[in-house]
Amino acid sequence: MSPCVLDRRNSLVYRLIRPIHVGHGYLFVLVFLLWGCPLTSAPAKQETLLIAAASDLQFAMGEIEKKFEEEMGTEIKVSYGSSGLFFSQIVSGAPFDVFLSADVGYPQRLVSEGWAEAPFIYGRGHLVLWVSDASPINLSADGMKSLRHPSVRKIAIANPIHAPYGVAATALLHKHGLYDTVRPMLVFGENISQAAQFVQSGAADIGMLSYSLVNDARLSKTGRHWMIPPEDYPVLHQGGVLLKKSVHVSAVRSFIKFLLSGEGQVILKRHGFS
Repeated sequence: MSPCVLDRRNSLVYRLIRPIHVGHGYLFVLVFLLWGCPLTSAPAKQETLLIAAASDLQFAMGEIEKKFEEEMGTEIKVSYGSSGLFFSQIVSGAPFDVFLSADVGYPQRLVSEGWAEAPFIYGRGHLVLWVSDASPINLSADGMKSLRHPSVRKIAIANPIHAPYGVAATALLHKHGLYDTVRPMLVFGENISQAAQFVQSGAADIGMLSYSLVNDARLSKTGRHWMIPPEDYPVLHQGGVLLKKSVHVSAVRSFIKFLLSGEGQVILKRHGFS
């Protein structure tokens, strides 16, 4: 028998309502149904964190996302793009929970303008020169002179207007006195990932890219890179923030804790971040 069927012999509730005038019976029957047949609540909806991440993180975040979801049971959805464009979207009301920038400058601005909590630094990015295996350029021998190799007609960099790697690349060119010479050859990717695609596709002959991208097998097996001395360009301290509009604060704090933990840092290091 269903637990919601009234047992006329054993139910205390039935014995209590039996003497009551029938005009009031419906009220007591209703009370019995509510008490004897509790409503089943729907299962709690799984939290989903929306993360805006610099495009140089795409390979590292794939592994971080999987590990965090396994350990915490919280789903992560990551959007990749340039840090400057994400900054503009966030101040326009984009519903992200976390912002992971390719520099700490944009997170600091969000804090100063009241959009986010105190920033944190999760790693350091590195700038490299990258060419496909078909290129005649000897990067290890030529270094920065590679940009003036006769085969080079197009040089891919991220757009310095809104991409920190583009800012670093432009500063590097100025430091070496190459900017005016190579400026007509520059092609700008919306972000560092698109700049890499330009070189991969042959739309550019060489690229000034992030080590975190070229370190991945998808690029390392099809090309060669040369690490640019870090003292030659502005330090790329990559920072993040918890955004104040987030309704998943506890889950976000757990994600940040994981990112900065030994396990999270090992993953980032494996993918090319200091």
